[in-house]
Formats: sequence, C-alpha cells, structure tokens
Amino acid sequence: MHGPVAGHGGSHATAVAAAHGVRTMFTLSGAHVFPMYDAAEKEDHGISLLDVRHEQTAAFAAEATGKLTRSPGLAVLTAGPGVTNGISAISQASFSGAPMVVLGGRAPAGRWGTGSLQEFDHIPLVESVTVSAETARDTADIADATHRAFTAARSAHRGPAFLDVHMDHFFDQCESVRPGPGSDPGPDRSPDTDAVDRIADLLVGAQRPVLVLGSDVWADGAEVAALRCVDTLGLPAIPNGMGRGVVPAGHTLLVSKARGMAFGSADLVVVVGTPLDFRLGYGVFGGKDGAEPATVVHVADSEGQLSRHADPAVATAGDLGQVLDALTEAVQRRSTRPDWSGWARSLREKADATHAADLELFSASADPIHPARIYGELLPRLSEDAVVIGDGGDFVSFAGKFIEPARPGNWLDPGPFGCLGAGLGAAIAARIARPSSQVVLLLGDGAAGFSLIDVDTLVRHNLPVVMVMGNNGAWGLEKGPMQMLYGYDVIADLAPRTRYDEVVKSLGGAGEMVTDPADIGPALDRAFASGVPYLVNVVTDVEAGYPRSTFGV
Repeated sequence: MHGPVAGHGGSHATAVAAAHGVRTMFTLSGAHVFPMYDAAEKEDHGISLLDVRHEQTAAFAAEATGKLTRSPGLAVLTAGPGVTNGISAISQASFSGAPMVVLGGRAPAGRWGTGSLQEFDHIPLVESVTVSAETARDTADIADATHRAFTAARSAHRGPAFLDVHMDHFFDQCESVRPGPGSDPGPDRSPDTDAVDRIADLLVGAQRPVLVLGSDVWADGAEVAALRCVDTLGLPAIPNGMGRGVVPAGHTLLVSKARGMAFGSADLVVVVGTPLDFRLGYGVFGGKDGAEPATVVHVADSEGQLSRHADPAVATAGDLGQVLDALTEAVQRRSTRPDWSGWARSLREKADATHAADLELFSASADPIHPARIYGELLPRLSEDAVVIGDGGDFVSFAGKFIEPARPGNWLDPGPFGCLGAGLGAAIAARIARPSSQVVLLLGDGAAGFSLIDVDTLVRHNLPVVMVMGNNGAWGLEKGPMQMLYGYDVIADLAPRTRYDEVVKSLGGAGEMVTDPADIGPALDRAFASGVPYLVNVVTDVEAGYPRSTFGV
C-alpha cells in the first residue's frame, strides 16, 4: 500500500480494481459512472473498457471472468435500471460462488430525496444475493469501499459484491490511500484434522465409494490436489459444474457416464465443493436394488456452504486443496489400504457401454436432426483448451451428457440458478480471458432471444466466437414436461426455423442454417476457420428431448 494519491472518485475506484487484478471493465454507457470511464481511458491503470448492448451482458461477463480467472470480474452499471438489469447475473454468481464486483452509479447525494434521475436505493434489492452490499459514504471512502467489495468477492465462499457511489462523490476530488489485495489477512482455513480422520476411516471401510468434485474445487485452486486424491487412492469420481475437467476426459476413474449406477449403488459418497442440491438428489444416494442408503460426507470451502437439510456423517469446511491432500495422506497412513479396483472396473464398464450407445446417436442420420448428432460432429473438433459455454435448456443438457473437458476451468453452464441469457456475456469474457483458446457457445434458440443482440459487441470489439445453436422451435425444457403432466402444452412453441444466423450476419458476424446432418461438420469447420463471430444454426427435432430423471424440484 502506498501513500495518499489525488484524484476523483472514479480514479480511486478504478485504481483499487486494477490492484485487485481487473483488466476489463464491462459496462454500458451511463452518466452516473462517467468518472470510471475517465479513469480507465486517461490513467495508466491497465484496464480496458468494453461496452455492451444490455447491462445483463456486462454483469454476466464479469461473472464469467470470475469463474474463468478465479479473480473478481468487474461490471460498472449506471444507476437505477442499469443496476436492476444486472440482478439476474448477480443472483447467478451468488448461486455459483463466482467472484465479481458490481459497481453501481447512484443519484447525487446532494439531490437525494428530491427525485433526481434514477434515484433509487439499490442496497435492499441486492443484499440478499450478494456477499456484501454497501454505499460509499463520501469520496474519501470510495477507495476503501472498493477494496472491501473486492476482498469480500474473492474470499471463500466467493460471490458477488455490490458497491454503489453517489454521482457527485464520483466526480469530486480528494486524496486517498488505495489498498490492494494482501492488505488484510484472510481467515484460517486449515483442515479440521479430526474431521479428515473420520472421513479417512469411512473411506477405508467403504466398498463402493464415489467422489463428487464441484465448482468450488476449481474456484479454490484445488484441482491438482483433487486429481492427486483420485489417482493415489483409486477413487471413482464424478465432477459437476466447473469441477468438470479436474479429472480429464479419458481418465479411467472418470465415471460421469455411469452416474446412475454410481449414485444408486454407492455405499459412501464424498461430496466436495458443491451443494447437496437437486443436481445431487438433495444428498440422498444409494438404495438401488435393495442396497442400504449410502453414507454421505460433505466438504465445503466455508462453513456457510455446508448442507443444512441433509444429515451427512461428516461435514467439514476448509481450504479444499489442503483438505483433499490431508485426506489422501490420512488414508495412506491407515494400516489397511482399501482396494476398490473391482468397483471402479464395474463403473468403467458401465461408462464405456453408455459411451458406445452415445456413439450411435452421434452418427444419427435422422431428419429432423437429432441434437446428439451436433455433438458427434463438434467433439472431434474441440481442442484440449477449448472453453465451452452452455446457454440453454434441453440442448445444453445434451452437452452436459456428452462433453467431458480435457482440462479444468474450461466449462461454463447456467449452474443451479438456471439462468438463460448468460451466454453472450460469458463468451465475451472467455474470448478475453483465454485469447488463444477456442471459445464455443452452445445456444438454445430460446436462450438466444435474451442476448443475441450482443453479437454486436463481439463484432465491435473483434472477439471471434463459434456459436452452435440447437434450433427446435420450442421451449424444449417446458414443452415435454407440460405434455407429460397435462397431455398438452401451451406457450411452449417458438417460430420454426427462425434465421438467427441472418441476425448474426446483420450485426456484422457470419453464419449459416443447417438442415441436413451431413452438413453440420463442414459448417463447423467454416465457423472455426472464419475468425469472426459465427453462428451455426442447426434445425433439430423438437421430439428428441433430453431424457431427464429430474426437473429440479
């Protein structure tokens, strides 16, 4: 930390953001936050401005930056509707544990209570979905308040922090110290050795254990320790969210494609870095074919993330890398070493059989096109470092089934909040965070309607992205369940064969519509070679719905 520096409020906030690692300010032009733009443009903070067409995209881009870089992304939103347009992205970040800071404008303090433009108290609206929410007291408080927001956002359990600043305080000048990360010691997150020993005892006594690796394994920097635990102990593993890729595609102990068998037959499930929510049967495993329910262990990055509804045999929180390493060492110290090779082999055989069935769908020549055929063509064209983003319901559910990333930190999906419209913001963030990687955005035609206008942002800022659309002319995630419940569906249809590719072209990108499965591969090749935002708009069979076992309730 250096001595006081003179500047306006926007200069102080921008300098602190830069000290916390921000390199891009995602925003949509608004006068309440002009001083932030002035500082980014005129001062040497190393922060670039990136303007979008809807504030939701700016906030989703900041959220995705937090996920990809594990350092808070920054969205700067003007007062009133600028902030309210970012609420869904803030909420998604809250559910996903994504570090981000939203810095909002606020009507002038000197006019507060008189009805100036967009005078609105944002704090009551955002405080239930943020790790911190406050209004800077005055210009002299802006640097410290910005530091508090970034510190809160990046501390386990991570999430969105909100700060708003009165317009007159932003423009006013003062001298201020500008703190950065490392100014405050973090809490002690060392493993609870007693809890680790209890988990080790459960593992040694288990015959059919499964390890679940969630998004926080990646967010907490525990991916190396997690893979070491899997390899050293021979533990079958199933990742979810951004835990995907921690155990790389092709690994013999990656048994995602035997998920039903693994969760149904396990006698011990150790869940690390993800909630015991609807995606994991609310923490109930085992019981298949007359077996006893499985014993459950829950390991989180912070106490507040431990399950309150389930009753795990052991629940403990700490630095996930340290916990996993301590657990690996504790099991190795036991006089009896478990042998799960038979269990792992049976899961591998089931996963291989599932993959063989997938291969048949990958080459399906059905007309209309089965969504799986798109993935059959896409998977061989993905590089090891490809960033794959899902923005959709049914079409993206197929992606979760078929795509196994080769590396961690390369998969973005809607997460437990289930937001649509996050895709363009995430694609913008990924193209910036991973400039040499393929960036592939998987879009449902319904989801595309939320944010496709921000292809204009990709074009203006020269951010090439390959977009692949499953266009079934319906809200597929609702159409099938409604038919199942009522025998009919209503308000579940969209216009068939809409030329979203022509929309992308009109915004300065490129694209094409595909109706013949044989044309999908060549279209993808053209997209990857184009060097521009390119949409492959594939017309798919509305009747080929994803075979789901849960509807999230």
